[in-house]
Amino acid sequence: GAETDLDLGHYERFIETRMKKSNNFTTGKIYQSVLEKERRGDYLGKTVQVIPHVTNEIQEFIRKGSGEGTADAVDVAIVEIGGTVGDIESLPFLEAVRQMSLRMGPNHSAFVHLSYVPWIAAAGELKTKPTQHTAQKLREIGIQADALLCRADRRIPDEERAKISLFSNVPEWGVISMWDVDTIYKVPRILHEQGLDGLICDKLRLNTPPANLKRWDDLVYAVEHPKATVHIAMVGKYVDLSDSYKSLNEALRHAGLKNQAKVAIDYIDSETITPANVAQILGRFDAILVPGGFGKRGTEGKICAARYARENKVPYLGICLGMQVATIEYARHVAGLKDANSTEFEPDTPHPVIALITEWKDKDGTIQQRDANSDLGGTMRLGAQSSDVTKGTLAHSIYGDVVTERHRHRYEANVNYLDTLRKAGLVISALTQREQLTEIVELPQAVHPWYVGVQF
Repeated sequence: GAETDLDLGHYERFIETRMKKSNNFTTGKIYQSVLEKERRGDYLGKTVQVIPHVTNEIQEFIRKGSGEGTADAVDVAIVEIGGTVGDIESLPFLEAVRQMSLRMGPNHSAFVHLSYVPWIAAAGELKTKPTQHTAQKLREIGIQADALLCRADRRIPDEERAKISLFSNVPEWGVISMWDVDTIYKVPRILHEQGLDGLICDKLRLNTPPANLKRWDDLVYAVEHPKATVHIAMVGKYVDLSDSYKSLNEALRHAGLKNQAKVAIDYIDSETITPANVAQILGRFDAILVPGGFGKRGTEGKICAARYARENKVPYLGICLGMQVATIEYARHVAGLKDANSTEFEPDTPHPVIALITEWKDKDGTIQQRDANSDLGGTMRLGAQSSDVTKGTLAHSIYGDVVTERHRHRYEANVNYLDTLRKAGLVISALTQREQLTEIVELPQAVHPWYVGVQF
């Protein structure tokens, strides 16, 4: 497993591929690899420098990500370099791709540069200077953009596009206006109508059939013509930054599209929820979702939300920490385990129904160990884990016999309390195949219409 940039989710949705660990790398990964090679003696005692050692390593990582030399090799690799042109952080990456395009030869690479064209309200006009300067800075590095994607809050007039073309040395048909839209799934049609796809295919000498955007058009139609609206409360503690739950947001919206429904998500700060006001805050929603998180802050509010959903038969989905708080809530108020908690929040709790797993085996057979004093980074259970699902459960009707999903967490349901929880009526509907750790909990549908918590 790996911790990666959120954008990988968008790439998976847009180009229908499954991303791997090799599809995302950072400066830290590059320098770590360079240092390990130096320690091993791969550089034969030479002085390690940004050029060629770091830039060569970046190119090697790009080749790995594209599957070069393997059965998974791709025809075209889309490589996104984050940051801002001219900043010190991105310079080695830009230099690496400049070298790479030179080595590959003409018509084997295309550079698409994204820039921002701000609207100055006081002057009542768009300002193209920032785009002119970033294109100029890119040329100083040795990269000539083949296309400029100009982001703005409105369409960029042809007069302004011509001005950008003149000062950036990009043909006018390569200056693409990319204005704000109400759904990201309109973007492929907008880019196609301005010829970006044709421009790139011409640059790479790719003979392709005419683009068929019917699926995108159908998707946009579904977004704009829902037959129902579902109101969901997302009870979390990182609600000030909605991107914290970006993957969940997209998953909910896609589920809505599949069911011809608009999903309206309200972000509720779990710190504001108490037993006294939970009904007032959550009473108007069709369903409650409690997402993952770390640390004690806001957890009692999440527990209140889980209890409200259970007692009032409101559909509930707990993800990672959301599953754990549902387990804690059930232990306290149904199983009779007073003051039950997670050792993450209360190390001295009398009933640690959630606790730190100290040893587990990875898919490749490696034994991983950790304790409460281990580094936070690199000690989580990451990546895909397979679990057996109990027949006759809600989880089985969704996933079938086996569920394999990604993980990112440190604490688990304590196996010593599972029998007590089962006797109290909680259904443990999925356990990992190797360690028999709890993956899914639920309530019988005779008791609650839809109440599920998943560790992944």
